[in-house]
Amino acid sequence: MAQKGVQLNRETFSCSICLDLLKDPVTIPCGHSYCINCIQEFWDGEDRKYIHSCPHCRQTFRERPVLLKNTMLADLVEKLKKTGFQAAPADHCSAGPRDVACDVCTGRKRRALKSCLVCLVSFCEEHLQPHYESPAFEKHKLVEPSKKLQENICSRHDEVMKIFCRTDQQCICSLCLMDEHKGHDTVSAAAERTERQNKLEGSRLNIQQRIQDREKDVKLLQQQSEAINHSADKAVEDSEEIFTELIRLMEKRRSDVKQQVRSRQQSEVSRVKELQEKLEQEITELKRKDAELKKLSHTEDHNQFLHNYPSLSPLSQSTSSIHIRPRRYFMDVTAAVLEVRDKLQHVLNEKWTNISLTGTEVHVVTTNPQPEPKTRAEFLKYSRDITLDPNTANPQLLLSEGNRKATVMREQQPYSSHPDRFTGCHQVLSRESLTGRCYWEWEWKGRGIDVAVAYKNISRDGRPNECGFGFNDKSWSLECQSNTFIFRYNKVHTRVSGPESSRIGVYLDHSAGVLSFYSFSETMTLLHRVQTTFTQPLYAGLGPYPVGATAELCQLK
Repeated sequence: MAQKGVQLNRETFSCSICLDLLKDPVTIPCGHSYCINCIQEFWDGEDRKYIHSCPHCRQTFRERPVLLKNTMLADLVEKLKKTGFQAAPADHCSAGPRDVACDVCTGRKRRALKSCLVCLVSFCEEHLQPHYESPAFEKHKLVEPSKKLQENICSRHDEVMKIFCRTDQQCICSLCLMDEHKGHDTVSAAAERTERQNKLEGSRLNIQQRIQDREKDVKLLQQQSEAINHSADKAVEDSEEIFTELIRLMEKRRSDVKQQVRSRQQSEVSRVKELQEKLEQEITELKRKDAELKKLSHTEDHNQFLHNYPSLSPLSQSTSSIHIRPRRYFMDVTAAVLEVRDKLQHVLNEKWTNISLTGTEVHVVTTNPQPEPKTRAEFLKYSRDITLDPNTANPQLLLSEGNRKATVMREQQPYSSHPDRFTGCHQVLSRESLTGRCYWEWEWKGRGIDVAVAYKNISRDGRPNECGFGFNDKSWSLECQSNTFIFRYNKVHTRVSGPESSRIGVYLDHSAGVLSFYSFSETMTLLHRVQTTFTQPLYAGLGPYPVGATAELCQLK
């Protein structure tokens, strides 16, 4: 209980401004007491506002009160000090470097709890109480502590800026309204805040909706990623099983060939050994007979020679003559295996390109796509070094200039047979696949030319209205004849107008699905633009006509 009494005395005899024991206490007309220096400094700060008030109860006085020392209160404070009463300990709520300090506190500043937009003063918990207790402060607006309250005061007229000038887009005071902002479009700051707050809420709703949409997109992409991973894992698993089966089949065939060769080897060697044994037996018999004849030939007695000569046994029938074939006993087996190897290599190396991994590309339409090139210099930034693939060239197309030029010939060229070769149309594809952003140009001579892009799996044989560029869903083509142009896709023809030109530029943005054709005369003119979705890598296509017509890829770098 004694400790509680000491605490009560400490609060009673402390200055509510500096929160220390009163020093030279004075009592103002409302009855509250302060250190004389604390209240004088407080009123000195209010002089510029032409008001004087009590920091505690906020009662105002018409004139600045005359301060007289309260001797009774001063004696009591001195007696308390002599009895060992100490000053109040440092407040744990003192303002730090990053805190907003109370504007009322003098000496040691406490941390502000609220700022008042009417008073334009920040208050600690102690000095804020009148705003909660006195009806005079009911209409005051309390906000979180702010160090920028003075920004609400007009630097020219020292008044609170409560008006917003829409003409100059700035806050002003009432005197500014009568001066340099006279006749401007003005509203109260509160009204402008309300209007902008509504716009802000609308913007937030828009942002929140976009966040929801993007979160849905992210979820869809995550699902797409999972589906791709699952599909890829399944494809790898299935292909592993298939290749394992193929390897098992190859191992079995290898074992069968080895067994057949060894079996044939054994039978052939046995037959040869049998013949060899017969020949060795015949040799032995012949040697014995030769010895008998030799012995008889050395007999000196004529009668004995004639007597023994008929008794000699006749020679046995000689074994048939042996004809040795050239030593290529199993070359037919090797040839057969080589033929299998070549066919398998052809399937793996050439036909493999027909295995199309379609449907795995994720197409994302962005709200801010990169702008398309506008000038030829910008197009040239995406120029590609393209060559023609001899394996795709029609037999009547002669490739030259490092496979960059094609000429239509009367006679067929001695190309080797190839599954990628066009046989029904005078067409050829590029060797390089095209993805991303690409640009190239054709220089042509003749009656006409088909400039195209196509998928790798476009048909290579058949009639022109089947495998020709633009007559299927695997290719996009622009036919050029003097100043006449026809765009084709999947047998749909679109007539295009444009200036006559012997040079055609092609721009491709694979990911954006953009394909554009340009002609060159004095200027670069857009002939036709396609917006679609490409699901596979594309290849540049060319189809000049008739005999004698030429087309060449231009050197752009």
